[in-house]
Amino acid sequence: MARTSAFLLLSALLSVFAPVDALWPQPRDITTGSSALKLSGGFDITIAGSVHNAPLDLHQAVERANAQLRSDKLERLVVGRGDADKGALSKAKTLSKLTLSLEKGATAHTITSEAQKPIEARDEAYVLDVPADGSGATLTANSTLGLFRGLVTFGQLWYQSGSTTYSIEAPIHIKDSPAYPYRGYMLDTARNYFPVSDIKRAIDAMSWVKINQFHWHIVDSQSFPLEVPGFLELSQKGAYASSMVYTAKDVQDVVSYAGARGIDVLVEIDTPGHTSVISKSHPEHIACAEATPWATFANEPPAGQLRLTSNETTQFTADLLVAVSKLFPSTMFSTGGDEINANCYDQDPETQKALNATGQTFLQALDSFTQVSHAALKKAGKTPVVWEEMVLSFNVTLAPETITLVWISSADVQAVAQKGFKLIHAASDYFYLDCGGGGWVGANPDGNSWCDPFKTWQKSYSFDPVANLTADQAKLVLGGQHLLWTEQSSPSNLDPISWPRAASSAELFWTGPGQNISTVLPRLHDLSFRLQQRGIHTIPLQPLWCALRPGACDLTA
Repeated sequence: MARTSAFLLLSALLSVFAPVDALWPQPRDITTGSSALKLSGGFDITIAGSVHNAPLDLHQAVERANAQLRSDKLERLVVGRGDADKGALSKAKTLSKLTLSLEKGATAHTITSEAQKPIEARDEAYVLDVPADGSGATLTANSTLGLFRGLVTFGQLWYQSGSTTYSIEAPIHIKDSPAYPYRGYMLDTARNYFPVSDIKRAIDAMSWVKINQFHWHIVDSQSFPLEVPGFLELSQKGAYASSMVYTAKDVQDVVSYAGARGIDVLVEIDTPGHTSVISKSHPEHIACAEATPWATFANEPPAGQLRLTSNETTQFTADLLVAVSKLFPSTMFSTGGDEINANCYDQDPETQKALNATGQTFLQALDSFTQVSHAALKKAGKTPVVWEEMVLSFNVTLAPETITLVWISSADVQAVAQKGFKLIHAASDYFYLDCGGGGWVGANPDGNSWCDPFKTWQKSYSFDPVANLTADQAKLVLGGQHLLWTEQSSPSNLDPISWPRAASSAELFWTGPGQNISTVLPRLHDLSFRLQQRGIHTIPLQPLWCALRPGACDLTA
């Protein structure tokens, strides 16, 4: 008992006198001191005059950062909270400004345009210096996107005690850039509908952990909420309700909102599977539409897949994808390609008739279908993104620049890399946020989710992006993402099912793997509490008692 008491006392003392670096993601190169530093009442973030024609979205980012410094009011997570630092603040120097500037020769483009560049062409690096003597802090970068990333970091440095906003780690020097260019979050808005306001809130949270890719799985077999110019009948007959649609204006709103926060939007129109809802407006294009028993024809209800042997359906699909691509400025476009049910086509008379007439196999027909749609997208300036089955299960002919999402298992990464395709980690055994919620299929009282168990932040954080890969294969890894399939999610639980767990992959792919989980947890607590201050309803990671005493609730404590 005495040993336990002594440990807890030591933990409390350390939490007061050895501040936890609260940045998330952890910068790749950081040095800090131990001096207290306060923000002056008139503290301001300004853009240097040398940044000619600073874009509007940079000015707006500065305004938001200034506002957050005044509204966060986060007390440090130590025993006593903000009161613990009052003594250290009595003699603290005062910081009055942060000045943003671009490196010599750099041009000030919009944050949005920088964020929407090809994934490996984005420059997110920055250098941040916060002196301890109260002289001006500086933030420099080669791009406005880098300045934005640095602003996010600067905003995480500060705590509140009474009316004082302060840090106790000055001086601070950070030289930072991401380990991987792709750091994403996927949201499915087809199983259940999410208003634009909820999507924007998710984008805010993404931006605060330096996620740079919103993968929008916008339609599926259950609903088609996207209004596509030239194909309005799809949403008119396929949305859950006329109020549950995304208009072209909504899409532009989401894309611009994300872009101003350093995030590109990757849209997905899954083909040829997951397309049952198209039968409501175009029954001629869908095989086994709503066939039962559904489990014989699809992975989940309702059944239905595009008739890939039909020339008319193939052209319809290519035209649809090109029309959707015009709504999204990203250089990438996902055509899906997962969970194709062969029995659906085996039982479809029209598909079988076409296969017999041409002498093609199902796989050959799939190959031809995919090549037509991908050629149309390439002509529209898009790089195709596919789920792993297109590479591993169906061996479809794909352009070498095609990007593969590895989702079924992390064990499949090596096989995709051996095929030479660039890849994004999206493994269900590490990054699926919906796992562990229990079975959602009715008349199945003992059912569990197919990807049990629940994937903790520690599980995803422990992932090794280059496990079992050669040095050359490791170069194919673009990054990774968390994913939320929404059979059991809606706006009511969007925040807690996503955050702060999704932040674990954000740091994994920004900072790189190999961090000590025991030292990581206090920073994630800190991030979670800061997100709560900014209106994100995160789920608690531990009892507050543990959050205030780093290490005290570790299994080995």
